[in-house]
Amino acid sequence: MNFGKVETYLREKRKDQGCYLMTLIDPPDQTPEQAGKMAKEAEEGGSDIILVGGSASAQGEVLDTCIRHIKEHCSLPVLLFPGNIGTTSKHADAIYFMSLLNSRNPYWISQAQVLASLIVKKGGIEAIPTAYLVVEPGQAVGYIGDANLLPRNKPYIAAQYALAAEMMGMRIVLTDSGSGAPSPVDPAFARAVRSMISPETLYHYGGGVRTPEQAAGLVKAGANGIQIGTVFEKVSDLGTKVEKFSKAMRAEGKKLV
Repeated sequence: MNFGKVETYLREKRKDQGCYLMTLIDPPDQTPEQAGKMAKEAEEGGSDIILVGGSASAQGEVLDTCIRHIKEHCSLPVLLFPGNIGTTSKHADAIYFMSLLNSRNPYWISQAQVLASLIVKKGGIEAIPTAYLVVEPGQAVGYIGDANLLPRNKPYIAAQYALAAEMMGMRIVLTDSGSGAPSPVDPAFARAVRSMISPETLYHYGGGVRTPEQAAGLVKAGANGIQIGTVFEKVSDLGTKVEKFSKAMRAEGKKLV
């Protein structure tokens, strides 16, 4: 299968390092200038990719300006984490083209994707088929996405969703506890998801990861990409903080290569 540049980059990072750190920048949370500075420091600290978006208000000129500033200060790929059909930008390198599979609302499962497809195509944005699975507590995304939250204490349910996603052709499975979640899932949860899908399918986790040890534990359990947002916001030593996460993750990831 021929993958796009960003997906190829992710797969090469997994092959070489066993994992990759994804720094999440949500445009409404800082000025474009601050976003550019954050991206530069994240790259210097060892982040492997910059995720942009997350909230439904990250759209239009706010989103475009943010990405332009990031690209002026950082050479890492920019991957969009869309909150709705308006949260796309031709300045990004790729987009999670994702279906919120455990939503109760068909809009988030397939209708938003139909509406966004032509925008993504005309914008020349690399689309990476992604299954988005929202896990307890869900936070804002669980509410907005009308998610039937996946229980943390029953990881086999999330694992079956992941298997179904793979069978439908999704190439990334993303389980997310929601921005600002008090804690990440237990590594056993990630292990259950990884055990159900093939090695070719990339597995990402986001939500509640606050320490390098937590990130490394999820990598050890089988997560390829770890998304970090909240804990990287408004810190004076971002590069140093990113470096600690990156080193801890790679130490575990190298064991899996």
